[in-house]
Amino acid sequence: MSDFQVVTPAGSGSPGPGPVGRIVVVLLWLAVCLAPVALSVPDFELALGRTGTPGTLTVVSCEALGEGRYDCRGRFVPDSGAPPVMVAASPDSRAGDVTHARLTPAGDRALPDGARGVLVAATLPAVGLGGLGFLPYVIMHWLGVRRGHRAALTAGTAITTLGAAGAIAGMVAAYSS
Repeated sequence: MSDFQVVTPAGSGSPGPGPVGRIVVVLLWLAVCLAPVALSVPDFELALGRTGTPGTLTVVSCEALGEGRYDCRGRFVPDSGAPPVMVAASPDSRAGDVTHARLTPAGDRALPDGARGVLVAATLPAVGLGGLGFLPYVIMHWLGVRRGHRAALTAGTAITTLGAAGAIAGMVAAYSS
């Protein structure tokens, strides 16, 4: 440990970023935690039936890409009776899986719809929600607010637990057939 030295700027009450650094940290924290919400909107629209073509997806093949990653392909048969199309299937699929799904407007992939689709689409936003849990506590600490720390910790714990539960529920839905 003698090779490492902790240096704290003179006059600093506590180690950590200065005012500008704190603003940058908060903005990055918000961006990282809220980006999954914005990016999941198209998946929610599919799962809720607002976009896409309803039909049945049968996973035809899953090719191992290494390091636990898979490239899955499926045959999507529209409920309308239109001709089937080959699409990308979710990498958490297994060959032979059959599920009701929606074809994306681009027609290149199909995702589960209904309750299962909503849970799957909610996985990453739930992680983002969980990540936001302790941000108010950190801001209060940096601002020197002494009242309400216990409430902020309790709320942060509840929000992070809720986010973790949502992420787990989404992953269970994604991997169940």
